[in-house]
Amino acid sequence: MKYLVVSDNHGDRKILVDLFARYQGKVDYIFHCGDSELPGDDELWQQAYVVTGNCDYDPKYKKSQLVDTGMDRVYFTHGHLSDVRFGITRLGLEAQAVDANIVLFGHTHQIGCEKVGKRLFLNPGSISQPRGPIQVKSYAIIDSTPDAYSVQYYDRDFQAVPDLSFVFKK
Repeated sequence: MKYLVVSDNHGDRKILVDLFARYQGKVDYIFHCGDSELPGDDELWQQAYVVTGNCDYDPKYKKSQLVDTGMDRVYFTHGHLSDVRFGITRLGLEAQAVDANIVLFGHTHQIGCEKVGKRLFLNPGSISQPRGPIQVKSYAIIDSTPDAYSVQYYDRDFQAVPDLSFVFKK
């Protein structure tokens, strides 16, 4: 199962149009972790699961979602309501409460990927405004198999970032 994860485009609709078109039929699910700054009824969201961010003011967005893909239980939220700037403990408790094995979030604009216990936590960074030590406008693809998660980060030009590839056993 392949999941495209993107976040924090902050009003740059064109990058999402290009990204979704590029991966149409190549990924099984698209997750947007908030701060799109687009209307909640934008036609783009017919192709993706999306949550609200702290810069999204449309009440049509959900604060978090749980998606059962048949292989994984994916919990995702923007992260601002889970205090992710101070760690992932609260987010982990939220994921544990819904028995999710993949946890996706944005908000910090910083790439992050780690497995804690049985859960994969992933922040795709920001497709438009990266922060922190890794200054790459990024998104991620998770390839989930019965045995492992393979994670590859990509830049805004759809090129794999060589040093940002990870494999975690399930």
